[in-house]
Amino acid sequence: MGLPTIVPMTACSLETVHIVDDDASVREGMAWLLRTRRLHSECHDSAEAFLQALTQRYPHWGQGQLPGHAGCVLLDVRMAGLSGLALFDQLLAGGLAAAWPVIFLTGHADVPTAVASVKRGAFDFCEKPFSDNALVDRIEQALALSREQLQARQARDQLRQRLQELTERERDVMQRVIEGLPNKLIADQLQISVRTVEVHRSRVFDKMNVKSAVELANCLRGLDGAPWAASDPRP
Repeated sequence: MGLPTIVPMTACSLETVHIVDDDASVREGMAWLLRTRRLHSECHDSAEAFLQALTQRYPHWGQGQLPGHAGCVLLDVRMAGLSGLALFDQLLAGGLAAAWPVIFLTGHADVPTAVASVKRGAFDFCEKPFSDNALVDRIEQALALSREQLQARQARDQLRQRLQELTERERDVMQRVIEGLPNKLIADQLQISVRTVEVHRSRVFDKMNVKSAVELANCLRGLDGAPWAASDPRP
């Protein structure tokens, strides 16, 4: 399974805090508060409005397409129409809750529900009335996490692109290199000369932009699947 598609930055390239709340006073107050901390925000008066805006900007967001910029979602638990919890379920299923961390805004009666959502993958919840500074601090932390995740996805995407540039024989050699086999044993297994192994090994290091087998193994660690798996030995 490949990495999600990362959409390049377009007209909306700013880190954005998406405020989803059916209370206009909450939306306006939060937008003002974020402006005082120089944070860009977009307001949505319902879960449906947020989904509509999201789909217009990222038509395939539920099919592996992820935004190319950091963001987070401030989400009211109780709203008319689609609830915050139902929206969170959709974001979770579509992978967006990982790219844009979700912070629930909740009343006292909804705290147990919000806690359960955090256990399922929400970033945090803030109980109304909330401390402005504490909430903005958590928003900034959520944005920082979103940036880190975006950079990690981009790095993995670049790594997979480099892997695709390897020839089949280079993959054969690379698999055995990261297993720690010496060149002589690799040559015996693949029935090629040691010199040929050295050439392929050098090309692998160049294409993967690494300087050692340890660095190569560390780069590949964490990729899902085994796209570099060696083929059967052949003459």
